[in-house]
Amino acid sequence: MKKALLNIDYTYDFVADDGKLTCGEPGQALEGEIVRLTEQFIENGEYVVFVIDVHDENDLFHPETKLFPPHNIRGTKGRDLYGKLQGVYEQHKDRANVYYMDKTRYSAFAGTDLDMKLRVRGIKEVHLAGVCTDICILHTAVDAYNKGYDIVIHENAVASFNEAGHHWALGHFSNTLGAKKGGSLE
Repeated sequence: MKKALLNIDYTYDFVADDGKLTCGEPGQALEGEIVRLTEQFIENGEYVVFVIDVHDENDLFHPETKLFPPHNIRGTKGRDLYGKLQGVYEQHKDRANVYYMDKTRYSAFAGTDLDMKLRVRGIKEVHLAGVCTDICILHTAVDAYNKGYDIVIHENAVASFNEAGHHWALGHFSNTLGAKKGGSLE
């Protein structure tokens, strides 16, 4: 079965100590596993999608404006991939199996061409990694489920700034969406 890794929102604003909407240490602790997974998927020829949140400065009409401080603003360092992941992306960005896309909503599927990109490649299983477990990972997983994809959540590669929400979402993935844990490329 063809697989894709959706590397969701692992950016400076969501992970760095001074990020605008940071997970802080829980997000930073994922770096090694996210880098390892990303490199493994790339080297095995599997599709890797960097799905990155983007907002425009002073956008009063975006629904998140009322919920969260400004973050991942277009053209700022807040949108840079965090830590070593930026280097992995730079090293492999010209490969046919690496794709970088913007998203403007929690789900990687909402208002994007992600579903089309996956289907034309015959991908039936999506692996999710990144932040935040109970927001963008959760909404992406729900949409993937509703679109008929098999889902794998890499529990050592997801985190949130809300620990209770993180744990609730982990249970929801397996109990309600039938997601597998971890996963292997074998």
